[in-house]
Amino acid sequence: MAVPFIGKLVVFGVGLIGGSFAMALKSAGAVGQVVGVGRSRANLERALARGAIDAVGEDLAAVLKDADLVLLAVPVAQTPAVMQAIEPHLEPACVITDGGSTKQDVVAAARLAFGDRIVQFVPAHPIAGGEHSSVDAADAGLYRNKLVVVTPLSETEPRATELVRKAWLACGVRLAEMTPADHDAVFAAVSHLPHALAFALVEMMAARPNGETLFSFAGAGFRDFTRIASSSPEMWRDICLANGPALLREIDAYQAALMHLRHLVEAGEGGALAAHFERARAARNAWLKRRGEA
Repeated sequence: MAVPFIGKLVVFGVGLIGGSFAMALKSAGAVGQVVGVGRSRANLERALARGAIDAVGEDLAAVLKDADLVLLAVPVAQTPAVMQAIEPHLEPACVITDGGSTKQDVVAAARLAFGDRIVQFVPAHPIAGGEHSSVDAADAGLYRNKLVVVTPLSETEPRATELVRKAWLACGVRLAEMTPADHDAVFAAVSHLPHALAFALVEMMAARPNGETLFSFAGAGFRDFTRIASSSPEMWRDICLANGPALLREIDAYQAALMHLRHLVEAGEGGALAAHFERARAARNAWLKRRGEA
């Protein structure tokens, strides 16, 4: 039996991300006790029943006493308020990390809330999840062989970064490191834009007078393209607003690509259209091959 290297873990937001993190660490024998904090008592009780947490936390002073690691797994718009609330109760040895999909806004909030305690904060982003967000969707194996991006700051204590890296590795992940700015630029393109597009397409269809007819004929292609439109609207509202400048650049680039496609169709450029689709197919197949999914 592994000896836990995290005595006490506190998870704010015991949903898919926070619950899966706790369950993975428990499964690995890496944590002694997990305390969950959240807005919904019913969800926390469900987390207790599923074994994701060992106790429900209410009084922050008691919750954070002797905590080794704190994970902030709440929607990004709620992160600043949680940071402000926990700061007075953080002990010097406690390490704080997060699982947010945007990083520059989180870092700015952390600097404002934590002050000199920013040395204890290690921003991170697990590239895993799905369209369901409650603890009922949590899974100890969610992160296995998935990518986690860690974005430590120049002043982050090395021992804090090492603990967060060690915790994620215990979950079975692959680690990458980048700056918060680079992170936000990359994920605006490969994550935030696709979610925005899926929501926009479904909303467009639903708003049409013949929307019900359209949906009745939609098949697997529409289902697969729009799967992520079943994700949490609250979470994706917050992400789009938090990473607005980078997302707007990607929306503009996508509009330009659509206009090019429109031109090819309008001009009847069959050869150019086929070449366009072939390049896209080759790029996607190469990506799948690199992921071992070919």
